[in-house]
Amino acid sequence: MSHISADTSWMNTGNCADQHPSIFFPSDGVGVERAKKLCEGCVSQNPCLEYALVNRVEHGVWGGASERQRRRILKARRQSLLQETSVQIS
Repeated sequence: MSHISADTSWMNTGNCADQHPSIFFPSDGVGVERAKKLCEGCVSQNPCLEYALVNRVEHGVWGGASERQRRRILKARRQSLLQETSVQIS
């Protein structure tokens, strides 16, 4: 089963729309912070983050979250789902 989301209409209205894509694929922590600053207050921040999470995008800053932050979000969601499932079974 594929989880790939094709809806990218939010990309046209984001703070990133007029930025060079390389800004969001930095090679160091300073670059990550610079990219995250561009995401602050963006109207597309939530759909951007969800797109990266659903599609398991491993690189770059998406929705104001670094690669590490997105891995943590996914892990927390999996743990929450497991806890909900175990409560329903009990």
